[in-house]
Amino acid sequence: MSEQQRPGYEADPTSVHPVARVAFGVAGAVLIAVGVVLLILPGPGMLLLLAGLVLVARAVPAFARFVEPVRAKAMQGVEASVASGWRIAGSVLAGLGLIGAGVVAVLFPALPFAGWPTGASLVLSGLILLGLLVWSYRRMHGTREKV
Repeated sequence: MSEQQRPGYEADPTSVHPVARVAFGVAGAVLIAVGVVLLILPGPGMLLLLAGLVLVARAVPAFARFVEPVRAKAMQGVEASVASGWRIAGSVLAGLGLIGAGVVAVLFPALPFAGWPTGASLVLSGLILLGLLVWSYRRMHGTREKV
């Protein structure tokens, strides 16, 4: 495949430094592992799988063939997540609930499993959820120009 036909996520093995290839491979493998876990647990599993596969494809071009099917499936999930007002409202409430639970965990460390690490991770999870929701909405519905 010539350089002009090569997708942006698939690197020419000779143009990527060996240390960068290892870094891409390790980071991609971690994202893939977390993505697989989040396919079962609530979270953006397909998006993390996609990100991990893109990184691994930069390190090992043979993995590039798996990127497009996962990208298509991830975009279906993105579309479904903002398909109705009820789904958007539920996602916003879940994100706000995570942030609220994180604040409670920080303010009341005597609760079981509470403390600043738990609270910070819950707040971060809520912010990531809301950020992905905004990204999904803009991707599917476009941004509206101010009149």
